[in-house]
This record gives sequence, structure tokens and C-alpha cells, in this order.
Amino acid sequence: MKTILKAGVAGVAMLVAGAAAAQETKVAIGISGWTGFAPLTLAKEAGIFKKNGLDVTIKKIPQASRHLAIASGDIQCAATTVETWVVWNAAGVATKQIFQLDKSYGADGMVVRNAIASIKDLKGKTVASSAPGTSPYFMLAWVLKKNGMSPKDVTVVNLEPGPAAQAFIAGQNDAAMTYEPYLSAVREKPDAGKIIATTLDYPMVMDTFGCANAWLASNDKAAKAFADSYFEAVAMIEKDQKKAYDIMGADVKQTGEQFGGSAKYLRWQDKAANQKFFAGDFATFSKEAADVMLGAGVIKAIPDLSQLADTRFIQ
Repeated sequence: MKTILKAGVAGVAMLVAGAAAAQETKVAIGISGWTGFAPLTLAKEAGIFKKNGLDVTIKKIPQASRHLAIASGDIQCAATTVETWVVWNAAGVATKQIFQLDKSYGADGMVVRNAIASIKDLKGKTVASSAPGTSPYFMLAWVLKKNGMSPKDVTVVNLEPGPAAQAFIAGQNDAAMTYEPYLSAVREKPDAGKIIATTLDYPMVMDTFGCANAWLASNDKAAKAFADSYFEAVAMIEKDQKKAYDIMGADVKQTGEQFGGSAKYLRWQDKAANQKFFAGDFATFSKEAADVMLGAGVIKAIPDLSQLADTRFIQ
């Protein structure tokens, strides 16, 4: 009798486990090694996504082609900068932002040779940057515009942030656009050059997480689970920083201490900060960013800016 009872209990347990697994929503997301995105990695590695019913596959995809992965269905969601969603929607990739990840406080920057004294001295020089439609290129366009110039005044060499920093340290190009953790590599090589501008000087790098409209239309619960998981990961960082930094650092081949060195240049945004951002600065910044990109020729027309976010999941 006991054997039969045990078998029955085991069978029920297997059914319950199977039902739980079946409830997990499989979803692939595209990110990069940018420090600001690290809580997403933490949510996966610490089991937060799984606890909240998500079976998440994280794919490292360059920002310049992340929207193509969404359009093809290879991924359903992605992390990127606020203005990049404007570019993607202008290109016909229908997506919405659902929560804010971070704000850069010196984590993105422009490095130049020591002989370059000002932004205006870059005229006619070579600048390594990711392609148009990416955060580094947008920062380049933004900084140049604030100094009466445009990308047409420099020669842009297309390199992703990591390779751009490495090439700069190796003596290539007059300047480079990069971000943490690669920006710190330049900080440690003062003979190679200097940091002439960061997001402390030009506060315009804000990252958000969003998904394809088609996916959001049938995955409300999963979208809410993503937002909740992110906020839980941010709370975990506050509660157990060392463990969180070790996990996040390992993903980009850094020690926890090294990761902390990069993290000090940004601020992850909790639920309250999210609600404040989307109720205020989001619309204003999106409009200014769209104007900058239109002027720089990155987009041919400004999409409907009122359709770029769905804030139901941060309430």
C-alpha cells in the first residue's frame, strides 16, 4: 500500500513539475556586454526569471543589428538606448519600451588623443564609433551638435565599443566612442589619450528594455514578469552587492571588484525611478533625440513618438 501511495505522490509531483515547466514562457532577448544591462544577466543566473515564469535565452548581439534579430523573430525583446527605439520604429521594426534599465553617469564617453584640447579640434579627424542607429553614434552626433558640428565634420570609422577602445589604446584613430567596461581600459592608459566628454557632461544615455509589438500583444503576463524580475535583480544588488557583482562581472570576464568599478558610473533604475521617468523626461528626451537623428540623417522621418512605450508593466 505504501509503495502504491509513494508512486502516486511521485506521479502527482511529476505532473505539478511538468505543469510549472509548461507555464514558463520561452523568450529570447538581445543585449550586449554593457554594464547597465547586467541586471538582466543577474536575473537569469540567480533564477529570478525562472521563478517568475520565464525561460529566458540571452543573446549577445551588436546594437547595430539587434533590431534585425527582432524583425526576423530570432529574439522577441531587447535592451538598448531610448533613442535607438526611435530609429528601430522609424525603420519599420514595431517595438515598445516597457521599463527603464539605467542612466549613465559617466559610463559612456569620447576619448581623444592628448593633443586634442576641445571637441571643435576634432574637425577633420578620425573617430571610431559604432554605425548610425547605435548609442555610440548618437552620442557622437549629440556631442558634435552641442558644439556646432555634425558627424559630417569628422571621418567615422565603424568599430563597436570594445574594439574601438582597443584600437585607440593601440594608437589607431584620433578619437573613439566607447562605454563601460571598455572606457575604464582607457582610463588606465593615460599615455594613450584622455576622456574629453562623458555622460556627466552630456547626460543623454538612458537604457530601456522593450519587445516587439506582436509579442507584447499576446504576452502581457510575461512582459510584467520581465519588469518584476528586473526590479528584483536591482533589489538583490542592493541586498547582496558582492554576490551580485561577482555574477554580473563573470559574464564580461571581470572580477566582482572590477565590475563594481564600472558600475559606479551608472545608476540602475528601480520601479519608483521608472514611474517618474516615463511620466516626465521620457517624452521630452525622445523628441529631442529624434530631432538630432533626423538632422544627422540617421532617420528619414520621425515615427509616432506617442507609441514608443507601454507603461502598464511598471505600475
